Amino acid sequence: MKHAERHRTLRIGWLRAAVLGANDGIVSTASLVVGVAATGAGAEEVLVAGVAGLVAGAMSMAAGEYVSVSSQGDTERADLAREREELATSPEHELAELAALYVERGVTPELATEVARQLMQRDALGAHAREELGLSDTTAARPVQAALTSAATFAVGALLPLVVAALAPAGVLSWVVAGGSLLFLALLGAIAARAGGAPLTVAAVRVTFWGALAMALTAGAGALFGVVA
Repeated sequence: MKHAERHRTLRIGWLRAAVLGANDGIVSTASLVVGVAATGAGAEEVLVAGVAGLVAGAMSMAAGEYVSVSSQGDTERADLAREREELATSPEHELAELAALYVERGVTPELATEVARQLMQRDALGAHAREELGLSDTTAARPVQAALTSAATFAVGALLPLVVAALAPAGVLSWVVAGGSLLFLALLGAIAARAGGAPLTVAAVRVTFWGALAMALTAGAGALFGVVA
C-alpha cells in the first residue's frame, strides 16, 4: 500500500507571498487610514486615501515580488548553466564531488560513490542541483506566481480596514479601524501558522505587535502634521 505524505514545505512559495501580501495590505492601509484620520480629515478623504493606498500598494507588491523573484531565478539559471558545463567537461570530478557530499552526511565512501554514479546516470544535473546547489521544484523561483499572489492578497488584506472604515462612525473611526485591523492581523497570523505547522499564539502575537506599532507611529505622525497644518 502506497503511503502518501503531505509536507508543508510544498507550500513555502505561495504561502510566503500570500502572508506577506495580506499582512502588508492590512498594516499599510490601516495605518494610512488611521494616520489620515488623525489629521482631522473627513470620512470621505480618509476612504479616498485608503483606496489610493490599496491600488498603489498592490502594484508595488506585484512589481517588487516580480523583480525580486526574477533576480533569484536569474541566479538559479546561472548556477545551473555553470553546473551543466562542469558536468560536460569534468564528469569524474563532479562524480567525486557528489559522492563527497554523501560521505559528509555519514554514507560510506563506497556506497556514496555508487549512489552518486547511479543518480548521475539518471539525471546528473538534477542530482547536483538538489545536493550541491539546494535547488528543487519546491523552491524554484516563479516570478509571475509570486507577483500575482502578492498583489491579490495585498488587495484582499487592504479591503478589510477599508470596509471597517466605511462602516465605522466618524467620531471613533480611528479606534474602530485600529481594533478591527489588529483582529484581522491576529487571525492572519494564526491561519498562516496553521498552514505552516507553526505555533498559533506566537505567530498571532508577532504579527499583531508589529501592526499595532505601525499604526501607532502613523497616527502620531498624522496628529503631528494635523496640528501643524
